[in-house]
Amino acid sequence: MVPPQWSRASVVPALVVLTIALAGCAMVDRDGGSTAEGGRGTPSPVATANRVSLVQKLGDDGPLRTLTIEPDGRWECDDCAGDGVTSTGFLDVEQVQRLHGLLADPRLAQETDQARRYRASCIDALTSSLVTSTGLITSQDCPGEERPAVAGEILLLLTQATPAEPTR
Repeated sequence: MVPPQWSRASVVPALVVLTIALAGCAMVDRDGGSTAEGGRGTPSPVATANRVSLVQKLGDDGPLRTLTIEPDGRWECDDCAGDGVTSTGFLDVEQVQRLHGLLADPRLAQETDQARRYRASCIDALTSSLVTSTGLITSQDCPGEERPAVAGEILLLLTQATPAEPTR
């Protein structure tokens, strides 16, 4: 149970950050290598810079959607359609190039939660958190909240390129 002094607006972002942190830990093996690359040692800077994850949750009770895009365009989405199924696929070449260009955009560093001093303020809104090499970028679908420009383009690209309905 959540202590009464905690507001719902602070609990949801805390759960999202915890989920992202745990997902990030799972991507690195004990010897410091990326498990996604299948090797040991330090992952290449290109792989690290072009990997992105998206975690989305609707309110307190909605399913947690987690999407990871690898540098080569492979993606895996857990509970993508809210059905508990893990879906996989590939972005097309144009989508991969667009994503890499957006991830390399220098404006992205100014859109991180830390740079913006972002605080979630809505209750029961869709919260989207992008994990990039520049940092965590969170936004909510709330009246009056502006989505960061570059991160918003990344979010739109990822949500349009991956399914929101069951795939088996």
